[in-house]
Amino acid sequence: MSFYQRLNSAWDRSGSMLCVGLDPDVARFPTGMRGSIDAIEDFCKAIIDATGDLVCAFKPQIAYFAAVGAEKQLENVCEYVRVNFPDVVLILDAKRGDIGDTAALYAREAFSRYDADAVTVNPYLGTDSLEPFLATPGKGTIVLCRTSNAGSSEFQSLKVDGQPVYLRVAQTAATKWRTIGECALVVGATYPDELAQVRSIVGDMPILVPGIGAQGGNIDAVVNAGRDTNSRGLIINSSRAILYASDGDNFAAAARDVALATRATINAAS
Repeated sequence: MSFYQRLNSAWDRSGSMLCVGLDPDVARFPTGMRGSIDAIEDFCKAIIDATGDLVCAFKPQIAYFAAVGAEKQLENVCEYVRVNFPDVVLILDAKRGDIGDTAALYAREAFSRYDADAVTVNPYLGTDSLEPFLATPGKGTIVLCRTSNAGSSEFQSLKVDGQPVYLRVAQTAATKWRTIGECALVVGATYPDELAQVRSIVGDMPILVPGIGAQGGNIDAVVNAGRDTNSRGLIINSSRAILYASDGDNFAAAARDVALATRATINAAS
């Protein structure tokens, strides 16, 4: 099954465009687990069990694992999603961007080592840096377009022949990259007007939207600006607001409550 097919199936099955980002910060774990690298796997698995029936995707952020030498735990977490929630799309948030053999190795890392359905990538080095990802059969390549961070305008809004760079990225994705492989884009929830512009260019291409919850993006604005012609097309990510809803032993139950409320808000907007 292709990435697009898996994503459509996940939207249908879950009735949800919610994605839970797995960003395990040991300093914010519940009291009994706090500071323990060994607890990363258990923490993530508890969140996955609590929310797996409510989401279309999980998005582990590789830096939270790699920075503390927990790559094996990441492998185990990815396998856990595969085995226990096989209908949920697995997105590796790695933001890779390199050329030649290095890009090919990053693609192998994402799609073979972690068996992700899709990976986030940076397009700054151009099409040849994306080709190893795009050319991997059945896998998705999610390209940074208009990111949610405060400094994103520094380069992404610069104009080239009168067009902002982020719209040039969207145009290239719609006309070139999608002819090579299954492409999607990242557009931050904090920029709904730009999200609407990107949607008008890329048609029904999937868009990963970070920036709700802790970053303050408005769900109604995101859905109204970014939904496709089928009133979906979005992978709306929430990480910290769900993961750290409680620092007590009830952290998983609290995460489920926030995920339920977030999904309900998304569905009400759509």
